[in-house]
Amino acid sequence: MTNETFATPDPLEWGDGRKILEVFLEPTCPYSARAFSKLDGLLSRAGADRLTIKIRLQSQPWHMFSPITTRAILAASTVPGGRDAARKVMAAIYAHREEFEPVEHCRGPLLDLSAAQILAQIEARSGIALRAAFEQSELTLAVKWQARYARQNGIHVSPSFMIDGLLVPDMSSGDDIDAWLKKLGLG
Repeated sequence: MTNETFATPDPLEWGDGRKILEVFLEPTCPYSARAFSKLDGLLSRAGADRLTIKIRLQSQPWHMFSPITTRAILAASTVPGGRDAARKVMAAIYAHREEFEPVEHCRGPLLDLSAAQILAQIEARSGIALRAAFEQSELTLAVKWQARYARQNGIHVSPSFMIDGLLVPDMSSGDDIDAWLKKLGLG
């Protein structure tokens, strides 16, 4: 590792409204990808002055490379551009999910890849150098915080949604933006 100094992870938050939507996403989950793809539209329609969206990462053990992809996103949040770099990494992972999730979570050519090779693929797809940031030991605290926060709030699957600190079990990635706006009281 180099002697580079990295910033504290940038919060993965967009908007500055009083209504807060926390979205718990797993980086290789197709349902999380569907939810992620709607967040820009939701913020645009709700208004950034009325809504704050906070992305929380929900690593899940059945997604084999979930810990690597989760850490890569948090590492990106420490490089210049912070949260926007992290968002770019998330978008790259979701757009190329088949490169980061083995067939049926357990077989196929991805099983032969190392963590370093997965990270290199994320770097190549996102265009963001992550290796040095990924290797900073302090980043482990951010990874642990994400897991602890989800557990403390009863989050077990992705995507999950909380509005103003309360879990909303009937909110789904399959809902359209209008349904989300209604649940938020902004539609």
